[in-house]
Amino acid sequence: MVQVRTEQPIHADGSIDLPSWVEQIIAVAPTLDAQVLLAACEFARDAELKALAAHNIWAVGSSSLQIGLEIAQILVDLKLDQETLVAAVLYRTVREGKAPLADIERAFGATVSKLIDGVLRMAAISASINPRDSVVLNAQAQVDNLRRMLVAMVDDVRVALIKLAERTCAIRAVKNAPEHKRYRVAREVFDIYAPLAHRLGIGHIKWELEDLSFRYLETEQYMHIAGLLHERRIDREQFIRRVVQELRDELTEAHIEADVSGRVKHIYSIWRKMQKKGLQFSEIYDVRAVRILVPQVRDCYTALGIVHTRWRHIAREFDDYIANPKENGYRSLHTAVIGPEGKVLEVQIRTHEMHEEAELGVCAHWRYKGTDANAPSDHYEEKIAWLRQVLEWHEELGDIGGLGEQIRVDIEPDRVYVFTPDGHAIDLPKGSTPLDFAYRVHTEIGHNCRGAKVNGRIVPLNYSLKTGEQVEVITGKNGAPSRDWLNTNLGYITTTRARAKVVHWFKLQARDQNVAAGKQMLEREMARLAIGSVSFEKLAERCNLKTSEDLFAALGAGDVRLAHAVGLAQQLLEPHERGTQYVDLIPRKPAQHSPSRDEIRIHGVGNLLTQMAGCCQPVPGEPIVGYITMGRGVTIHRQDCPAALQLSRREPERMIQVGWGAEPVKTYPVDVLVRAYDRPGLLSDISAVLLNEKMNIVALNTSAVKDDNIATMSLTVEVPGLDELGRLLGRISQLPNVIEVRRKRH
Repeated sequence: MVQVRTEQPIHADGSIDLPSWVEQIIAVAPTLDAQVLLAACEFARDAELKALAAHNIWAVGSSSLQIGLEIAQILVDLKLDQETLVAAVLYRTVREGKAPLADIERAFGATVSKLIDGVLRMAAISASINPRDSVVLNAQAQVDNLRRMLVAMVDDVRVALIKLAERTCAIRAVKNAPEHKRYRVAREVFDIYAPLAHRLGIGHIKWELEDLSFRYLETEQYMHIAGLLHERRIDREQFIRRVVQELRDELTEAHIEADVSGRVKHIYSIWRKMQKKGLQFSEIYDVRAVRILVPQVRDCYTALGIVHTRWRHIAREFDDYIANPKENGYRSLHTAVIGPEGKVLEVQIRTHEMHEEAELGVCAHWRYKGTDANAPSDHYEEKIAWLRQVLEWHEELGDIGGLGEQIRVDIEPDRVYVFTPDGHAIDLPKGSTPLDFAYRVHTEIGHNCRGAKVNGRIVPLNYSLKTGEQVEVITGKNGAPSRDWLNTNLGYITTTRARAKVVHWFKLQARDQNVAAGKQMLEREMARLAIGSVSFEKLAERCNLKTSEDLFAALGAGDVRLAHAVGLAQQLLEPHERGTQYVDLIPRKPAQHSPSRDEIRIHGVGNLLTQMAGCCQPVPGEPIVGYITMGRGVTIHRQDCPAALQLSRREPERMIQVGWGAEPVKTYPVDVLVRAYDRPGLLSDISAVLLNEKMNIVALNTSAVKDDNIATMSLTVEVPGLDELGRLLGRISQLPNVIEVRRKRH
């Protein structure tokens, strides 16, 4: 990718020649409106002159206009639209208090104003970064700021891109700043914005941010590697020129039009690889590297064959990111070979399109559309792609201190962000379903919901939504909620808002309808769980209601939860009425004492003699693994112990899973009957439900009648309690072809 490198023309009096600057931008982005862009530049200049006259400069020695132009130049490289460039030019003017946002909106429109406002919200992160250790100073304030940042990016990804460009300018500008300022800016860029650039797939910005911030955070390490690179630069350049020419000749002979060039290895990536793999500088394969750009995908593999034929390939140093792209969309072939003079050489092979995507990431598909349509594409697939990237970028922060941990702990489990069919972003609690989404959009949409599509695919109404998905609700005419939606075991509704809407709807129905429906629900659930006959009058008293009819009406209206009523019903049974299979009885095996922290728990077998391995001497809390010895019981090793790893390769059948002692979860065996129309994969689907619910199968028996094609399964499963059993039966009942699932009575 050819990057724009415009200069800022200077007048004799030191001021910037704005018309000349705009001409340079228009030369590489001819669809932009030169008059609008020039007007934005002049607005920023006039605001700065006015502030200077009033001695109200935000930071002495800084020029909001100059910084704005630098930000815009970076965004031109990313092929962004006119509104983004105008917002970039004006952003620092607003941030430094030289012009109010309302004036921007009047002069340049609501979209530009909204973009600037979004970037201002992201600027709040800077106040939460400790300049020395990156630990969050005020955890709750940090969480609130990050949430606002994420919401801003959901509304428009251009906000994040402007902020990235602004921080790039900031890290470039601190070269001669005091040490404490260099460190503070570098810490913020390294912890926040380099990972964000990676998630958005913008390669050249990511590398620059990482290298510059690494230079100020680890100066000695940076200078050491930079010195090693410089010492060998001339020899390396001569070597690369020779390799490039050889590859060009080979590719031309194979009739492949290819661009072959040397590739610069970034200092931070060299250091990170040295640290991660414990390597010396001389062992880094890709210090000497070339890149091959070809027209089509098939040419990539042809070029790879030529490279491997000419030079010997290094085992385990090949990655096919074309067949298996990285999660941020990066595609390329990477290989390492023993090149000329026996020197190791890395080769990257990709198409021109892949290279553009690697450099521009989410911006690769951006296109100028002129002044009448200069917003980014509204294609749902593109929105979903960049939203997923934006909202998952913080996973890259796993090893850089408190801020990344705070994001993961306080934000990731909290919300999911999904799209409506019109592209509007909706935030919901994690675990929300399409029904929760429907009621979040509008009450009537929820009431009339009859199905849902996620990313164009039909899903169950109890499907758990994930960030970045597009949700479409299928509605029916004159629809009504189902009372099954209130059954927590079926998992249709998880949010309080949606449940309240459904309960309110049923409260408005006739009492006799609620009575009939409530009685049917209770009897059906008790029969499915094999709970014996109980007095509904006594059960009503337990629920603080006067009569059984009041109980049925409350169940039908949703005022009393079905699971709560069923649990109370079981408690009303006399011990001799419950039978030997009820989960509130003592388990079949007598309860054992709770093992202490330093005891070993062996999974799947009884108590065996154990001893700690002397080679690694594991201590409580460390991940461990067991090795069955000959006559000496089980030897306990750390999972990363070299001896254990060697044993697992040599005798994997003698390795067993072990863990440190802890209070065991009590489970009780329950017999379950499943009847279903037979089909391939039925048993696999039922097993998957048991796996998801973390329940163990003790016994299994299946039979099928060919005449009616009905399969009957008898399962004995271990469950912790009645609620879990009810949820398990509900999940199985929703599988395709299942006719009946219930607990067997004895």
